[in-house]
Amino acid sequence: MARPVDAVVSAFFRARRYIEEADRGRILDLITALLRHHARLGWWLAKHGREDTPRNRLLAWLALDGTRTRDQIQNLFSGKQFAPAPLRDHERGLLGKLQGCTIEHPAMPDEVRFECPEWALEPLKRRFGAALPREMAAMLTDAPLDLRVNPIKATRDGALAALKALGLPAEASRMAPYGIRVHQRFSLSRFAMLKSGEVEIQDEGSQLVARVVDARPGERVVDFCAGAGGKTLAIAAQMANKGHVIACDVMESRLKRGAERFRRAGLHNIETRHLASETDKWVKRHKGSYDRVLVDAPCSGTGTWRRNPDARWRTLGPGLSNLLPLQAGILASAARLVKPAGRLVYATCSLLAEENEEQVAAFLAAHPAFRVVPLREVAPELNFSAHPDYLALTPARHDTDGFFAAVLQREAAQVVEEMAEGVSAEPIDPGPGQ
Repeated sequence: MARPVDAVVSAFFRARRYIEEADRGRILDLITALLRHHARLGWWLAKHGREDTPRNRLLAWLALDGTRTRDQIQNLFSGKQFAPAPLRDHERGLLGKLQGCTIEHPAMPDEVRFECPEWALEPLKRRFGAALPREMAAMLTDAPLDLRVNPIKATRDGALAALKALGLPAEASRMAPYGIRVHQRFSLSRFAMLKSGEVEIQDEGSQLVARVVDARPGERVVDFCAGAGGKTLAIAAQMANKGHVIACDVMESRLKRGAERFRRAGLHNIETRHLASETDKWVKRHKGSYDRVLVDAPCSGTGTWRRNPDARWRTLGPGLSNLLPLQAGILASAARLVKPAGRLVYATCSLLAEENEEQVAAFLAAHPAFRVVPLREVAPELNFSAHPDYLALTPARHDTDGFFAAVLQREAAQVVEEMAEGVSAEPIDPGPGQ
């Protein structure tokens, strides 16, 4: 899978604008099902000695899904306008072999049964232990549609009323103070508040990461890996449009997309800053200048597999062995921006301890000026987290994407001591990713 599936699907529909909305929904459902059962479909094809092709995968899923009879499946392959070519003899033979089977089989190895790439299986077993089957099963369910209300321009009650007027079932999020969960898929163009910047699409877990940054009006804040600015928007709104937020990223195109979102949201306290790398000279020039620094680090994305079922099988970007030193380098560099008594928040959308707790432990061992601020001190209402000190969310336990966040505070006395001793805070360059 060389490209993200959402980009492929978007291009497919742009070239076929004649496809009606209901049919688009059915096509998306089918594509999602094929991706969620990727490993198991491949296993079934191999078991019966069949070539692993898109057509064979589709045929196998239609048979194993159990919702259609053999005749109904064959009728789908009619060869008529827009329909696939009629089944050949060997394809009808495959249908016969799969008749009465389900997608599961007791002979499947764990990596197939859990739809988990081999590189992630052992780390996930270490993280979840006996709870792993439940966690991986949750990854195969539909991800919720969450919205975040922009308090600068709207209220949650107003947004809920607007959704109700459209006939869309929705409710206030359980955990995020500005969140809304919509219980029905719909065309986003129907909801005007998305276009006006009054509402943004944002998973509830992502909203909670912005919550633990706990930025206050008038403070100086850096979102060090801002991307297109989803968490930047939440942080700036949390600050009531007062103070100063700098959205940094090494990809200028993302920052340009973010700047348009900031303007639409009516947020004027945000500045964008393109960095050449995590060790850009701008970081050194602004050492010790900020009250809050968020590092939403590049990661394996294991926490988003439910939302992006193709992501677990794509190999875009650095692998885990390269991500770990990259994360450490980014965290060490961003830490220089934190002023005495200021806070550094390290976050990922990963479920792996290697990228989360272990990364924080290594940072603290190398940077004694910082200490952990327990979650109960930052956001006592988030006491449902799976970890006593950190925000740790999973799809199975919290029905959000998988997120991790640790709040680290720079101690003023230690900073003075380090400056007096001339200790260097320059990070080790982790080298280029693969």
